[in-house]
Amino acid sequence: MQSTNVTEQEKQTQAKQQKRINRHVEKKQKRKREKTPIRRIFPIWLRLVVIFLLAVFALILGMIVGYTILGDGTDALEVLTFDFWKKVLDIIKGVE
Repeated sequence: MQSTNVTEQEKQTQAKQQKRINRHVEKKQKRKREKTPIRRIFPIWLRLVVIFLLAVFALILGMIVGYTILGDGTDALEVLTFDFWKKVLDIIKGVE
């Protein structure tokens, strides 16, 4: 007699769990139907372009600050020239 009670209790528990799951799924589907599409004011592709430009700006600013303030550079914009970097690479390679 006890074994039938256990199975009845298990059936009731499973039925309650299934009801909870069904309610959750129904709520989720309802929210999905009611959602309005998002219209972005600042599109993702534009965000990527802005981040890239900010990174380039930060790199240039870092080179200028490092050369003039931390280093012994006299002309701040000299670090942006091709001849400067050619000279730096020659020093690194050991070419005189």
